[in-house]
Amino acid sequence: MPDATIAAIATPLGEGGLAVVRISGASAFAVADKCFLPVGKSSLKPSAAPTHTIQFGKIIRDGTVIDEVLLAVLRAPRTFTREDTVEISCHGGLLPAKLVLDALLVSGARQAEPGEFTKRAFLNGRIDLAQAEAVADLIHSRTELALAAANEQLAGKLSQRINQLRDDLMLILAHIEAHLDFPEEDISPDTKDKLLQRLENGVAFMDELLRTADEGQILRRGIRAAIVGRPNAGKSSLLNQLLGRDRAIVSHLPGTTRDTIEETANIRGIPVVFIDTAGLRESQDEIEREGVRRSRESLAQAEFILHVLDASESLTAADEKYLAEFADKKRIIVRNKTDLPWKLYLPDNLSDPTVDVCSVSGQGIEPLKDVIKSLVWAGKIKAEMLQVAINSRHQDALKRARSATRQAGDALRNDLTLELVTIDLRIAANAVGEVVGKTTTEDLLDSIFSTFCIGK
Repeated sequence: MPDATIAAIATPLGEGGLAVVRISGASAFAVADKCFLPVGKSSLKPSAAPTHTIQFGKIIRDGTVIDEVLLAVLRAPRTFTREDTVEISCHGGLLPAKLVLDALLVSGARQAEPGEFTKRAFLNGRIDLAQAEAVADLIHSRTELALAAANEQLAGKLSQRINQLRDDLMLILAHIEAHLDFPEEDISPDTKDKLLQRLENGVAFMDELLRTADEGQILRRGIRAAIVGRPNAGKSSLLNQLLGRDRAIVSHLPGTTRDTIEETANIRGIPVVFIDTAGLRESQDEIEREGVRRSRESLAQAEFILHVLDASESLTAADEKYLAEFADKKRIIVRNKTDLPWKLYLPDNLSDPTVDVCSVSGQGIEPLKDVIKSLVWAGKIKAEMLQVAINSRHQDALKRARSATRQAGDALRNDLTLELVTIDLRIAANAVGEVVGKTTTEDLLDSIFSTFCIGK
């Protein structure tokens, strides 16, 4: 275990009412004692204060008062890291928090690395690796559904199922290894059938978890949707309606949008990153050509598109060209400006979902949100799914575990040597263990915790 005492600002940088500076480690109280001056008869030095109490005082450095603070004393093991912890609430703003942190560093603490507090919570056994990842998911949640999924994982709902799966694999492994110790005794047909059934149950359970991967990744990172169409079709007005605020400049002049604009909206609980693109057309204007080029880059990266057409104009050759060009892309056709006299008629062979809207009044926006949700998320969003929505790291580990489990089953079914069965079962159990951190490498931990903010 690391023995250094670490410190960091745990709140976002910037001006605010309060900022929190966190210290954790064996010398947390000694470090805080050096720069904390209690104020009032009932205030105590951190080392003398009872656990889970608040002390009022001042942070001092070289005899100079930096700030008046409230200091929380949290004694191990009833802390986030299971180490002695001090949390100092000072006045918000970049300078007060920085000077408080500097005083702690001068007094013997070390600047914490990204995610180091959560990493210590994992290393000290307070949470497993899946729960540690949920901390980051919780912080970065952009919708209530994403928040609910992160809370379920932080509560250990996914970990319980993963641990049960690993225990089942280890029991099968132990049963087969027992037969290896007594090679003269063959596995009876009944026992063999039971073992094969348990392996199949394990594969079925992994399949169930793997089916949540796409939804889990959508909740965590959102899904990208490019808004495309000819200039002046109403793309920017549509973006503003979906966001519920004026984000893009709207003008009756074609080509107002010269660059891509990205904003995230909560669409029926799903974070959708909308990209307002420059109108697609040939242009001699160098800036507009660059905007069109960036629009096409955004199109390539988007999971689906909203193709906006002007319902007050007849279908043009350019419209037909772009309808054909994006035919292979998952998309929704949005007929805009339905408040004006209707002139637009779509080709009969167009099978994409179509929604009529008026991006000025907002008519049709709610049905459009329903269609967006149905396009990117199949079926109802159930609480049971939120409990086990896996991320891409879990997905990779479970795919390897599933493959090894299937190989173990095939080897057992075909009466191959039991040593081969045990090798595959160990690979499967280790891969499942990676999800919760029962089998890890330092590189894996560094990769996960490096994505955290400094104070977490």
